[in-house]
Amino acid sequence: MADWSPSTYLKFEDERTRPARDLLAQVPLTAPGRVADMGCGPGNSTELLVERFPDAEVIGLDNSPNMLAEARQRVPQARFDEADANSWVPEAGTDLVFANAIYQWVPKHLVSLTRVAAAQPDGGVLAVQMPDNMAEPSHQLMRQLAADGPWSERLKQAARAPLLPVRVYYDALRPTVRRLEIWHTNYNHVLDGPDAIVEWVKATGLRPFIDPLEPAEREQFLARYLGLIAEAYPRTVDGKVLLRFPRLFIVAVK
Repeated sequence: MADWSPSTYLKFEDERTRPARDLLAQVPLTAPGRVADMGCGPGNSTELLVERFPDAEVIGLDNSPNMLAEARQRVPQARFDEADANSWVPEAGTDLVFANAIYQWVPKHLVSLTRVAAAQPDGGVLAVQMPDNMAEPSHQLMRQLAADGPWSERLKQAARAPLLPVRVYYDALRPTVRRLEIWHTNYNHVLDGPDAIVEWVKATGLRPFIDPLEPAEREQFLARYLGLIAEAYPRTVDGKVLLRFPRLFIVAVK
């Protein structure tokens, strides 16, 4: 895929940052020495961590040069490094690994998460949030449209895998940690209309489907997708639409 676009991602900054706030509220630490923000993106989650733990060494990590450049400008108090969540492990003494909406992109993320948890010190916390929305119309329609058109062969591997059952995460992490909390939250984001839903997913879930297409094909794909979205998400009494967005949260204490 092409590099991530901070400006596109931040069009819905408040909605995208809300799960990070909710995850951070459940982190049972008062004064960590070192905090790692894996998948920091443009720094909106890193900013929350610096505010919550002003005396900690906060390190933002991402594999996107564009996102890291934006984050460095936004949060100059933190350090930012390029890293790959597929293989990354925290530095010794990292008390908190915070991962907001990154590990769903890692094909073998269960292996990665157990490796990260095992590398943390006693009392360290792994706090993870992942979108669990592959069964929602927004993502079902991506897959449906990808299979129905001249692009079907190129896009047959575009969809990411759904998350694993909750018990699988529990059974994998529990032997390594002394406390493990797992829960779902279903957000209902109030957006201006079907176009806003398309703009939302263009920054994230839709990218593997449209990045491989030529400009004319991409325009055709997006126009057809918008029509499907408009049918699946009817307007509310005030003309808005509700984007239902389930997310999985994990907080593990070593």
